[in-house]
Amino acid sequence: MDQSSVILDSWHANAGNWIATIDNNEIESRSLVTNNAILQVISEYGPASILDIGCGEGWLTRALRAQGIDAAGVDAVDTLVTNAIEKGGAHYAVAGFREIANGSFELSEKMAAAVINFALLDEEDAANLMKNMDRILQNGGLLFVQTLHPFSMTGQEPYISGWKNGSWKGLKRDFAQPYQWYFRTMGDWVKLFIASGLTIREVREPLHPVNHHPASVIFVLSLKGH
Repeated sequence: MDQSSVILDSWHANAGNWIATIDNNEIESRSLVTNNAILQVISEYGPASILDIGCGEGWLTRALRAQGIDAAGVDAVDTLVTNAIEKGGAHYAVAGFREIANGSFELSEKMAAAVINFALLDEEDAANLMKNMDRILQNGGLLFVQTLHPFSMTGQEPYISGWKNGSWKGLKRDFAQPYQWYFRTMGDWVKLFIASGLTIREVREPLHPVNHHPASVIFVLSLKGH
């Protein structure tokens, strides 16, 4: 079984725990920093429409719709999508990175933007998605990526791109089936975006208000040549 399948199986097994975790605001960095950070940057760029890729139970899609943006969400885990529909209406569909990248998932019309918020967890499927963003984005479309800041690994493990352990560390609930996730250095993120035909418009590093360490990194990207 490949790593992406292991990751997906874990999310299927833990969908209920994840829904409860988000509903109860149990991730401090999200409630203090990163939720608002991704909403703020998208609001500043003001896309008319956006696809939330890896939307989970749909909180970000709902928040963007509340801002007046025509937002829709997709996720590979049907339990999460069902919960998202219950909370926010029929603005969600079941689709994973592979379905988007290979064109088997199609939108009725392309979006002005897409957002991937803490959902780039594997190696190959994430890279293939980056290389096929033109399947879902309009000409000149924007891509917002928020992920773990690469420097957060400094002092813990070698600063080298590769598979890391501990996917559910620090969460309160009894999550099962831990999986490895693929870590990228800042330089390797940049290489991936360039190789995918994306232009880096901006990089933001939201800081934790207490320790002033970066809580995440946000890349604002656009399709190169458009």
